[in-house]
Amino acid sequence: MKLATVPNIICLLRIALTVPIVVLLAEGRYGQTLALFAIAAASDVLDGYLAKNFGWTSEVGKVLDPLADKLLLVSVFITLAVIGLVPVWLAFTAVLRDVVIGAGAGVYKWLFGPVEGRPTIPSKLNTLVQLVYVIAVVWQAAFQDLPGWLIQGLGALVLVTTAVSGVDYVLTYIRKAVAVSRARRGTA
Repeated sequence: MKLATVPNIICLLRIALTVPIVVLLAEGRYGQTLALFAIAAASDVLDGYLAKNFGWTSEVGKVLDPLADKLLLVSVFITLAVIGLVPVWLAFTAVLRDVVIGAGAGVYKWLFGPVEGRPTIPSKLNTLVQLVYVIAVVWQAAFQDLPGWLIQGLGALVLVTTAVSGVDYVLTYIRKAVAVSRARRGTA
């Protein structure tokens, strides 16, 4: 095994943790959910740190990392909504953002070529806020000691960062599509 594959292995671990996290959450085993989710969240930070600081990036990693994030967060948001711990509209918003980004990337690739997407600052902030919100919600379910305003404030922050991040991605790829179209017509 090459050291450069370590971030990819960490991403695969995060993907593998999604199923037990969802099962534990659905069973109401919030303490265990919290522990596994914290490990998954830390793995996101760790694989990013290793890839960036040691140059251990790969084309596979560029797909695996966002896939792992989306799979984990979408699965957890849906589960939290189904069991009534987060509002359905908030989970819908978080899931819709990822569907729009995924569909947009697919359309862009089909019409214009390879998607050379890097996570934007709003996207990174959104992922962080969503992770913190999920941890707070599950913590509250397990221990009942967080103030309601904190959960509501984090939920509002999830809504805002989700919307900003989604709009940012859409505008970024519209600009890229316009540039590619102009270049193809020779009017750049």
